[in-house]
Amino acid sequence: MELWTTLVPLIVGAAVVPVQLTITVLLVRGPHGVRTASAWVAGRAGVMLVQGALFGFVFASPAVAGAESDDGTTPITSALLLVVAILFLAGALKQLLGHTDPDAAPPKWMSALDSFGSGRAFLLGAGLMLISAKFWVFTLTAVGAIADDQPGALEAAAIFLAYIMLSSATHLGIIVTVAAAPHRSAAVLDAVSGWLARHNRVLMIVIGLVFGIWFAIKALHGLGAF
Repeated sequence: MELWTTLVPLIVGAAVVPVQLTITVLLVRGPHGVRTASAWVAGRAGVMLVQGALFGFVFASPAVAGAESDDGTTPITSALLLVVAILFLAGALKQLLGHTDPDAAPPKWMSALDSFGSGRAFLLGAGLMLISAKFWVFTLTAVGAIADDQPGALEAAAIFLAYIMLSSATHLGIIVTVAAAPHRSAAVLDAVSGWLARHNRVLMIVIGLVFGIWFAIKALHGLGAF
């Protein structure tokens, strides 16, 4: 249970990035919508999978695994939790101050999504994940938290795969909705897009403050501050 108190906020933070949800909506409305949007999601998931495999070797090394604190958390994971806390709180502060979303894409770039095929969509998903410092930190923190929980190799792999799937759940939900009801899904997509546009600022502030404070407490506790 302790592990999931770390993973769930990371999953929510990764699953509700407004610009990425907008990309999914735009792609799924294209000529080959379901296939193209699925390729975009696969690109995102593929990068997380590779990152997880690489980071897993790092956290499995004796030097890292043997440096746990009394509560079973390594200093590296605690430091990463503190970075995540800062990212969440900084995002909430920017929204409170009315600053532009740093993850937002230029309108001209977004309009080009209509012409994307599956290959370009896959590369887009992989590319955005590779250049996003926030997602690198999220994935690294998730791997560190799983390693600190010390499950077996197969269980750790299953937990991380679950993390990837749940982080993609919002995107997969949009794709499944369109695939299941292609003629009626337009109204649903319009409702989702409209809701995100209306509530994006409040959503980001609430998520940023709640999860930022939560991760800050966990990080400081792991670092022995209290």
